[in-house]
Amino acid sequence: MAISSGLGYSRLPCLHLRPPLRRYFLQVRLGYAAAIEAFDGTEMVDSVSGADVYGKAPEWKKLNSKDLGISTSKISRPTRVVLNCLKRRGFEVYLVGGCVRDLILKRIPKDFDIITSAELKEVMRMFSRCEMIGKRFPICHVHIDDTIVEVSSFSTRAARFGRDLTLDPEKPADCDEKDYVRWRNCLQRDFTINGLMFDPYAKLVYDYTGGVKDIRKAKVRTIKPANLSLTEDCARILRAVRIAARLGFRFSRETALAVKRLSASVLRLDRGRLLMEVNYMMAYGSAEASLRFIWKLGLLEILLPIQAAYFVRHGFRRRDKRYNMLLSLFSNLDKLLAPDRPCHNSLWFAILAFHEALSEQPRDPLVIAAFSLAVHNGGDLPEALSIARRINKQHDISFHELLEPRNLDSDALLEEVMNLAASVRGALTRMTDEYFVSQAMAKYPKAPYSDLVFFPLALYLRVRKIFECVGGGKEKGFVPKHGSKIDYELLAMGRLKEVRHVFARVVFDTIYPIDNRLQK
Repeated sequence: MAISSGLGYSRLPCLHLRPPLRRYFLQVRLGYAAAIEAFDGTEMVDSVSGADVYGKAPEWKKLNSKDLGISTSKISRPTRVVLNCLKRRGFEVYLVGGCVRDLILKRIPKDFDIITSAELKEVMRMFSRCEMIGKRFPICHVHIDDTIVEVSSFSTRAARFGRDLTLDPEKPADCDEKDYVRWRNCLQRDFTINGLMFDPYAKLVYDYTGGVKDIRKAKVRTIKPANLSLTEDCARILRAVRIAARLGFRFSRETALAVKRLSASVLRLDRGRLLMEVNYMMAYGSAEASLRFIWKLGLLEILLPIQAAYFVRHGFRRRDKRYNMLLSLFSNLDKLLAPDRPCHNSLWFAILAFHEALSEQPRDPLVIAAFSLAVHNGGDLPEALSIARRINKQHDISFHELLEPRNLDSDALLEEVMNLAASVRGALTRMTDEYFVSQAMAKYPKAPYSDLVFFPLALYLRVRKIFECVGGGKEKGFVPKHGSKIDYELLAMGRLKEVRHVFARVVFDTIYPIDNRLQK
């Protein structure tokens, strides 16, 4: 088994290939990696001068925040503390980025970003609990109570912008200095809907890139030409998916085409960054929409080839609106989560492994129910089997992964549950083995080759711990959770009891849906 290598990642050998076969796959992998490294996207971006990069700029707008429906009561107390402190010292201060977008959409922002005319060293002197992080683009993390408020400086961003003189836009005529500074800063951001600044004291929103218009059109569009923007920072590809999925937005045509063309460039990102970006998609209440997006855009084959193969096997088209069991599992997970109520990444990884086991070998619904109950109660199989036998609800008959119920006696049911537990552990191993991952789409020659494994050893072991109680005997001292209430703080921390509770709940809601409209 090969689990992601690198800092914090380990490689555990368990697959022994014959030398010629090993060399063959090594050559394929290196050839593909070399192609990605050599690719810089320049063939898709015309040679441009700084004036041409941004094209004809949208009309600059200064909008009254009340007219946009922004309520300052949604600004968190720690953020107000930082804003007020900077303002009292005479500095320009604005909320910027996604939090402004969310305020316009009347959503509670997950976090707040501040930009100020103060130097970062001055910010450091103002707050006792503050540290500067980042080398390429330094910012300050200000600690207020138990919250971190991110503060950046106009001067830092301006210096970074100035290093690339070819992209330094000329100052428009009749433009005052403050407008020019704000405008230059907005041009460095990723998407128009994130390129807004809000002055909560003047009650003004500054829109230099057409962001408000795109919010109203529910559109994700890059500020720079999409090919250039996504080549400049390939992480924007995954960020675009995350934003569109979470908000229910769509891509502009140019952005969608660029994402498809440049999708393989995400392999440039280190594995830790990939895990972080995928976790943002899966753990914050928009996993189903994210899976649909990355399948539609050709990213699923690169990020999660095993799941992409499942879609292909069952004839799931790129623009398919139907459900399958994988999407239903994550749809039910999404119902329990939100941007301010995320889960630990071990939960969604466990769901992927569980589904892969069922995809490879469909099971009786009673077996799945008993297995889930055993996971929930820490491996008390007699109790799990007893409760499962009392279930009298109709299972969802539309899923390929579910067999017709059989009349299993106690010994047969126990054996099937133990077998499913072994299958889930096997699926977990396959999902973290580069060879098996690389072979997932081998039957489909037009699919991109990917042996990407971005799950670190620590996460693999954590997920394995969720399931190892089934068949290992009831865990000593483990007290299962009672009631349906979720402790979201413990869930985000990955506490075993909470993760097992939500896992079992998601599985039950999928196998035995309350709403039977999906049944055929």
